[in-house]
Amino acid sequence: MLRLPVRPLLHLSSARGAQVVSQVRQSGSGRANLSVTEEELQVARKWLEALHAETIPKTVGELSFSRSSGPGGQNVNKVNSKATLKVPLDALLQHVPSALHGDIRSSRHVAARLNALIIQADDSRKQGDNAQSCYKRLYEAIVEAGRHAIPGETSAEQAQRVKKL
Repeated sequence: MLRLPVRPLLHLSSARGAQVVSQVRQSGSGRANLSVTEEELQVARKWLEALHAETIPKTVGELSFSRSSGPGGQNVNKVNSKATLKVPLDALLQHVPSALHGDIRSSRHVAARLNALIIQADDSRKQGDNAQSCYKRLYEAIVEAGRHAIPGETSAEQAQRVKKL
């Protein structure tokens, strides 16, 4: 097997290369997010702390019901209990800090052709419970995008320990 020497992608001798490496290390997702400022990260952290599943406006998307599949006897064939929440990305991203936009757009719930998040729930036999489950899953998708996009804050004690090394 022929082995080629490994070359670094960034030259660490340049100031710009060291800055990029530093920013990549600071990012919790391991990706360089150079366009997000520290102020935007602070705004996003505060916004996420205030966000709850109940605070998501019900008018942000379109909720529809259809017949569920799977076991359940006659209830499955007669009642439209499966809930589907369709949230246009343009409408959702107006309410979300810009630091989260990229991760929300890459969510597993995104339907690219529709440019919308599609969230479905058929856990319960009740429409209301499935609708609540859809909004809860939307909340969880937003929080997961926040965990992925926003690095954690370093405590003062941790910063001191690192400086001593």
